Amino acid sequence: MRPLIAPSLKVGNFTFEWGARTYIMGILNATPDSFSGDGLLAHKDAVTYALNQAREFIAHGVDVLDVGGESTRPGSAPVNAEEEMRRVIPLVQALCENFPDVLISIDTYKAQVAEAALKAGANLINDVWALRADADLASVAAEHQAPVILMHNRSDPASVEVREKLGGSYRGPEYDNLIEDVKRELLFSVELAKKAGVSESQIILDPGLGFGKTREDNLRLINQLDEIRALGYPILLGASRKSFIGFTLNLPADQRLEGTASATAIGIARGADLIRVHDVKEMTRVARMTDAIVRGAHD
Repeated sequence: MRPLIAPSLKVGNFTFEWGARTYIMGILNATPDSFSGDGLLAHKDAVTYALNQAREFIAHGVDVLDVGGESTRPGSAPVNAEEEMRRVIPLVQALCENFPDVLISIDTYKAQVAEAALKAGANLINDVWALRADADLASVAAEHQAPVILMHNRSDPASVEVREKLGGSYRGPEYDNLIEDVKRELLFSVELAKKAGVSESQIILDPGLGFGKTREDNLRLINQLDEIRALGYPILLGASRKSFIGFTLNLPADQRLEGTASATAIGIARGADLIRVHDVKEMTRVARMTDAIVRGAHD
């Protein structure tokens, strides 16, 4: 596996030592309609509920809290920037006040939302469109010296297939060569980031499981994740509860723990550095066990 362009990344008082262990990102969905059923806005006092969830995540070893205000499930409706900020900014502020030592990422593709969240205390930007949806987002990241997660995405709302209990999936996105196409398109976004002034050391790549990929595409991406990792950037993997697991095992979102664990373990073995998960306690254990097997062999 090719060495990383930057072996570490310092964010605030926290340092990611890439390769030393797998880092854990816990999902806080400030939405009413998360595909996984964990949307915080379904609760009357969403901020208090989120703080309790964050406290539990922290107790189980989370490294980053990922706050998002717009569902990205296949077939979901877009949310404007004003509504998205109404959902996420109070939560980011509350998290910063209550847990000042934990990193916060803002899951958005909108420059306006990202800037407001960074000013409120967020540390990283997690962009599901890899700087291609909003031309100003790269400049916001550079101005605030915020690391940015660039996710591959070929989502097309017109190609969504929704099955009861299993959720949405994409029908037949066309790739000339799945792995090479994903690599090329991620590197295009890397260039967008670098041209705006984002340091290479602040770039993390995400293959975009579930976004414009068939079930078979997602399985292949996990199994060949080392080819994405060979680009020289740390990798975030987000397999948690996704529909490709449901379609494989014929299970709804609330019964995908074992499938998530399998996908996560294989992903770590293939080079994932950071995992984005709903079930922090269980997936932290999976990561630690996988690290002991995979990384321990090189100690």
